[in-house]
Amino acid sequence: MSHLNGKTVAFLATNGFEDSELTSPWQAVTEHGAQAVLVSPETGTITGKNGHEAQVDEAVSAADAGRFDALVLPGGVANGDTIRMDTDAVRFAKAFFEQHKPVGVICHGGWILTDADVVRGRTMTSYPSLRTDLRNAGATWVDEDVVTDHGLVSSRVPDDLPAFNAKLVEEIAEGVHERQTA
Repeated sequence: MSHLNGKTVAFLATNGFEDSELTSPWQAVTEHGAQAVLVSPETGTITGKNGHEAQVDEAVSAADAGRFDALVLPGGVANGDTIRMDTDAVRFAKAFFEQHKPVGVICHGGWILTDADVVRGRTMTSYPSLRTDLRNAGATWVDEDVVTDHGLVSSRVPDDLPAFNAKLVEEIAEGVHERQTA
C-alpha cells in the first residue's frame, strides 16, 4: 500500500469543514504513502463542523500548487462558502487545473471550483444543493456516488467516502492528466 510514495497532497480547508471529508481522504492518501499538507486561509488550528481540530501546515497566501501532486477540497457548508470567497484559495485551486494535476472534491467543496471557473464542460457530482450552481458554471451534474473526469474526482456526501477515496488514490497514482485543464 505504498504506491503514492513521494507524492504530496494539499488539502484546502477552513473552519466549518465536514470532519470526515477531511479526515477520511487524509487517511487514505497517507496510508498509501503520500504526505498530506493542510493549506488554509487561517493559521494555527481550524475546526470542523463536528469539532475535529486540524493543524494548518501552510497559509494559502504563500502556497505554491507547483510543489504538490494533487489537491483535495473537503466539503462542509461553512467551509465551502467561506473558502470560495478567498482570492488566494481560488487562485491555488485553479492552479491545479492549469498544471493538469488531480483534484478531489466532495460535497460543498465544489463551490470554489465555480469561482475558479474550471468546471465548464466537465461532468461531476456534489451535494445536491450545488447542482444548479455547477450547471450554471458549465458543468454536467450527475447524481452518482463518485464521478471521475480526466483527473477531477467528485462525490456527494460522507456516505460516498469509500468510493471517493479509492478513485482519489487511483487518480493521484496516475499523476498528471493532460485533459485536466482550467
